[in-house]
Amino acid sequence: MINLLPPDVKSNIVFARRNTSLRSWLLALMAAIVAVCIVVGSGQLYLRYSINTYTKQLSAGQEQLKAQNLEETQKEVEAVSSNLKLVVQVLSRAVLFSKLLGQIGSTIPSGSVLTNLSISNKVDGGIDLSFASTDYQTGTQVQLNLSDPNNKIFEKADIINIQCAQTAVPTKYPCTIQIRALFTKNNSFSFISKNSGAAQ
Repeated sequence: MINLLPPDVKSNIVFARRNTSLRSWLLALMAAIVAVCIVVGSGQLYLRYSINTYTKQLSAGQEQLKAQNLEETQKEVEAVSSNLKLVVQVLSRAVLFSKLLGQIGSTIPSGSVLTNLSISNKVDGGIDLSFASTDYQTGTQVQLNLSDPNNKIFEKADIINIQCAQTAVPTKYPCTIQIRALFTKNNSFSFISKNSGAAQ
């Protein structure tokens, strides 16, 4: 089939077809740009929404922490901890005197008697003992017997003072002895052992 159209008409038809194709591509490009803008805008909105939500949650959490008075709770915990430490210290100094008296009574020599005892405030794990004896030698023997490791009472016992009074009226126990002793680390007289820290 022979195309008898003039050259100008032919040229117009070719350019019209090209314009139609370019218009289609331009519309597709514009649609793609609009889609990208929508996606980016949606992402920005979602990020802002998420940031606002997390900010509100953080503020609510901080308010809850303030409402719970964590500082006061921490102070109370520290106070309880201090009280427990005090209890442990008191128990570590507590002595089962019934056992101790029996053991001391079987250790000291005849001619001597225990007159007083008290927990020493100057030495941790120490005790102050007072004895009366018939003479000076018996008084020193008390100290030797108490410091004997075989008796398993005291780690050491030191004489603080020993005096023998000369009175007009004779007394059975004219001598007084003051001894400061330190309990052995493993003993059966303390509520709390120095080594283990556990209740006896």
